[in-house]
Amino acid sequence: MYTALGREVTFIKALDQLMPGFDPEIGKLAQGFLINPRKIDYYTGVFVSKVTPARDGNPVTIELIDAKTIEPKDVLEVDAALIAAGRAPFTEGLGLENINVVTQRGFVPIDERMGVIDANGNMVPHLYCIGDANGKLMLAHAASAQGISVVEQLTGNDHVLNHLSIPAACFTHPEISMIGLTEPQAREKAEKEGFEISIAKTSFKANTKALQKTKGRDLLRFHLLFIYLFALIYRPDTGEILGVHILGLHAADLIHKASNAIALGTPIQDIKFAVHGHPTLSEVLDELYKLAKVNVKAKTAGDAAPVREPVAA
Repeated sequence: MYTALGREVTFIKALDQLMPGFDPEIGKLAQGFLINPRKIDYYTGVFVSKVTPARDGNPVTIELIDAKTIEPKDVLEVDAALIAAGRAPFTEGLGLENINVVTQRGFVPIDERMGVIDANGNMVPHLYCIGDANGKLMLAHAASAQGISVVEQLTGNDHVLNHLSIPAACFTHPEISMIGLTEPQAREKAEKEGFEISIAKTSFKANTKALQKTKGRDLLRFHLLFIYLFALIYRPDTGEILGVHILGLHAADLIHKASNAIALGTPIQDIKFAVHGHPTLSEVLDELYKLAKVNVKAKTAGDAAPVREPVAA
């Protein structure tokens, strides 16, 4: 936003990556066209040790130290400083100590049904915690889903929310969205549990609506054809969707088909036969599912035959 208005911007992050929550490949691609071509500088792996406000015609002074060694790193002189260092739980003063509940870094410990857990590992009767205060996923729509899950419990309907089915999005231009596990997380899980993962990738370059929407916009069309990415991480032995990552037009809207599939436990071998309207941006997800190679092995002679592979359009 600020660079679009002609301002120079400098990011300062304590972590070693600019987009640590997103898949590394997506983060690298996004940095390539969201940050590098613009008047944006950045520091990673540093803390701000001191900020001196502008006074008597002098600029704002920001002193940086190395996040690991705590040694002085640099001193910046800027027109203004915007602090956006994340969020912290506000759970003090709730009287949790009166019911033997000890927070963890300020977050209220809960079980998979949002029930509050005390210091002895026991459930606190009739007490639930949803939203940012439990630290599961600090997103507004996650809090809403957690609240619905609690209402289900209160009305006698057992319900467990799958947090891996909750999408996240970065509303840049173009957008970035994700659901489920990143590739490193999926590989770690696969190694721990003893299964293989596969990754299918595609782009918007054959999507007629995307091409039409970028007509006359050469730079955006270049990104559309060569940079925008759709990635599907899955188990080839079961068809389970482990994660989907999108970088491109309306990514925050397109991710919901993958979100629904994970929430409902729909395997790729079922969802890949769904029909999509044409021409629509969502057809690219149809192509992504069809590119996935699933081979569910029959356990006995009477079991179903191996999964058929439809041909990608």
